[in-house]
Amino acid sequence: MARISMSDILKLGVNERVKLAQDIWDSVAEHPESMPVTPAQRAELDRRLEEFERDPDSGSDWSQTRRRIENEQ
Repeated sequence: MARISMSDILKLGVNERVKLAQDIWDSVAEHPESMPVTPAQRAELDRRLEEFERDPDSGSDWSQTRRRIENEQ
């Protein structure tokens, strides 16, 4: 594998660096099994799922959450 230095990466334009980061993330996401969930993460996911199942209307969907975040800025 060819090594890429940080100085080489910083020579790229912002759009190229964003694209590189997206490509790296996509390559990781293709194999989610390679990133195991810790017991603490599993417990938190279970807690959130139980809370959602008790009251599915208690949370906010992404569009509501995004609007709230954008309005706070």
